Amino acid sequence: MSETNPAGEAVAPEKYGFHPAAFAAANPEKPAIIMGESDQVISFGELDRLSNQVAQLLRASGVETGDKIAILLDNDPLYLVLAWGAQRAGTFMTTVPYRLTGPETEHILTDSGCKVLLSHQKFAPLLDETAKLVPGVRQFRLGGEGDANLEAALAAQPATPIADERGGTDLLYSSGTTGRPKAVNVGLPEDPAVDARHWIGDMVMMFGATPDSVYLSPAPMYHAAPIRWSMAFHRIGATVVVMEHFDAEHALALIEKYKVTDSQWVPTHFVRLLDLPEDVRAKYDLSSHRNATHAAAPCPVGVKQAMIAWWGPIIKEYYGASEGVGFTMIDSPQWLAHPGSVGRAVIGVVHICDEDGNEVPARSEGHVFFDPFIRFSYLNDPQKTADSYNKHGWASVGDIGWLDEEGYLYLTDRKSFMIISGGVNIYPQEIENLLIMHPKVQDVAVIGAPDAAMGERVVAVVQPKDMAAAGPELAAELTDWLGPQISRVKLPRQIDFRAELPREPTGKLFKRKLRDEYREAAGQS
Repeated sequence: MSETNPAGEAVAPEKYGFHPAAFAAANPEKPAIIMGESDQVISFGELDRLSNQVAQLLRASGVETGDKIAILLDNDPLYLVLAWGAQRAGTFMTTVPYRLTGPETEHILTDSGCKVLLSHQKFAPLLDETAKLVPGVRQFRLGGEGDANLEAALAAQPATPIADERGGTDLLYSSGTTGRPKAVNVGLPEDPAVDARHWIGDMVMMFGATPDSVYLSPAPMYHAAPIRWSMAFHRIGATVVVMEHFDAEHALALIEKYKVTDSQWVPTHFVRLLDLPEDVRAKYDLSSHRNATHAAAPCPVGVKQAMIAWWGPIIKEYYGASEGVGFTMIDSPQWLAHPGSVGRAVIGVVHICDEDGNEVPARSEGHVFFDPFIRFSYLNDPQKTADSYNKHGWASVGDIGWLDEEGYLYLTDRKSFMIISGGVNIYPQEIENLLIMHPKVQDVAVIGAPDAAMGERVVAVVQPKDMAAAGPELAAELTDWLGPQISRVKLPRQIDFRAELPREPTGKLFKRKLRDEYREAAGQS
């Protein structure tokens, strides 16, 4: 049964600790992981045994406390098993999107200093290319051959904790100033115990989670929120239902089938759910569902209003970042009273500052800073780290917004014009740096334009060297040229041509003007 703290918030029973291993001892048969399509179940007892073997394998492979490892998988049943093994070995774990190209993967592995890559043979073309680019990173593959076979390597390891077990953490990648991703380094936990209390576990309990919760994770596990929240629910002894692939009706079916109590979404999921016919939406029993959280991208006001009308006042929104500097939260009644807000600060203290770092009055737009509860750095980028803090020691990830008189935060812009499409972060500079190298391109700007389904779509605005060449054929040529160099999710969905792009005399691009034009054309201010 769940317990509460003096504030009335649900907490995991202290006698069990704050780690799935503790719940394995208390209730080894309880499902820890349920796969949505296959119905495969991994119990807490199995999670404990297998994650011990992962930690043992990492030690046997020369991975020590503080070293870096990477996981490159789709939503595989063993994803969370590998993550917990990495945590028990005291490592920094990086989650690598499997849709990246070889050079993109190589950058992450090299930049992080990764020693071991855990993956699956189904990604053999990418893995083989990566092995040539970074031969010093040892690979283990599910379904692999010989010494690289991950199943065999794990089976050969003891299922007991390693002698120097120590709590590790994630090393997730965020935007870089050049468009290449940078790792957010928060350091290993100060308390080395694997079952030490963790702020993300406390956070999900603040959202109403208890050890009796059943959590639905519909998004790719390599993103920050899915991996962190799934592990947080495991920390308090809750069951996690993982969707291998998102399908709107199947999500509803899983809520009914497994009596899901908690879930997390991005606005694109909401759009897909609302697209279902009324009779399909009405045929599933969603009465167990009590907390539906969303984040990662702006949610159109009309979409959120429709979701609250359908699911009731169970929808909660938060705003944060991989850097972990601060966190805001807003529930349905608060949002209905403050539509468009991402809530008030519940972790860290939020400040809105001008260019000089001075706080501005309520309803004045400025840079969003937090008096951070933890300090972070960007791996291998001291300048970007220094630029993230102001003269007060407050930290920012570059977002723009304002506070109302009650302390509710509203975001009006996002870091470095980052595009968020379907909950995926896309960095325009990387695409621009490639397009500008095409022999027929004189100038280029990549922006996010409003999109009803995806939140934003990637648009490349190109100034060709010969305006007479502008048109569908050149657009197709640029798309084909980009294809082998970047992952598919980053490819522009629209390429428009202009005789000249708006730039200052200094050469600085007026990208905001372009973006505002597309917003106005879509009927958004």
